[in-house]
Amino acid sequence: MTWIVVKVMIGAAILGVVSGMVGCFAVLRRRAMVGDMIAHAALPGLCLAFLIVGTRSYLGLFLGALASGVAGVCVVALVTRWTRTKEDAAIGIVLGTFFGAGIVLLGYIQRLPAAGKAGLESFLFGQAALMQNADLALIGVVASVALALFLALYKEFMSISFDPDFAESQGWPTLALDLIMMGALAVVTISGLPAVGVVLMAGLIILPGATARFWTNRLGWMLVLSVLFGAAMGAGGTLVSQDLALPTGPTIILAGTVLFLFSMLFAPARGAAFRLLADARLRRKTARGNLLRTLYELNETKLPELADASNAAVLSHRAWTLKTLRRLARS
Repeated sequence: MTWIVVKVMIGAAILGVVSGMVGCFAVLRRRAMVGDMIAHAALPGLCLAFLIVGTRSYLGLFLGALASGVAGVCVVALVTRWTRTKEDAAIGIVLGTFFGAGIVLLGYIQRLPAAGKAGLESFLFGQAALMQNADLALIGVVASVALALFLALYKEFMSISFDPDFAESQGWPTLALDLIMMGALAVVTISGLPAVGVVLMAGLIILPGATARFWTNRLGWMLVLSVLFGAAMGAGGTLVSQDLALPTGPTIILAGTVLFLFSMLFAPARGAAFRLLADARLRRKTARGNLLRTLYELNETKLPELADASNAAVLSHRAWTLKTLRRLARS
């Protein structure tokens, strides 16, 4: 395994960890699609930053994309507050408008003779193989700051995620805390654009938290599981993409989708398979109770020796087949 592969795997794993942590609160706040909006709204700022800087500088592009993403969040807040437009509609409007402007600017940049524009279009779908040491260092700094922030404000973020009215009644600055959380979401989203891309970054934000939600009802464990799932997405997707010569960004998202589908089917208590099994057990228990009630009402005393007349009497009171009745009697 070459150093390039190891570097990409480490960067993707760190990005998955911080995305899982931030995305966990975004899922609980029902603002998962805000990450998608920020990723798309970042494209025009990214292009404008390139036009100003003139090179594919990760720090310059990061700051430009961050400014554009924050501007998109502010526009959504203003449109929602000062008009009768709902939040989901405002998110869709800002997403489409900013992304359309970014595509126009990207097309303009591609026609310029300027050097250093190669690989700029990779921000659409991500190209983790182009990750440099400086990019890895910046992702590490963003992850460290975000981790420290969420550990310091864990109690406050938990309160506004589950009961914002209670937090406001306690005198906490709920608006400021909400803006800090959305700001952290914006920073993490922008930092992941080179690896995953504008189109797929929402998946990296949403999938770890949504997957962890199937396994627990406690926020602490949900955060731990979300971080682990995010790291598994990043590292596992990178390894699979290298082995099969596939694009890294989409493979990371597909790895997260596999984890999500497995959790949706087989997670205890919340998985579809376990819920179907529990429903079947409940229906069988209810049917046995109804059988005993019917037999009591008919004054039947010898359950294993039901006669044909007794069968007919029971079936006349219940919408069962004879096969179902015999199966319930045996159970």
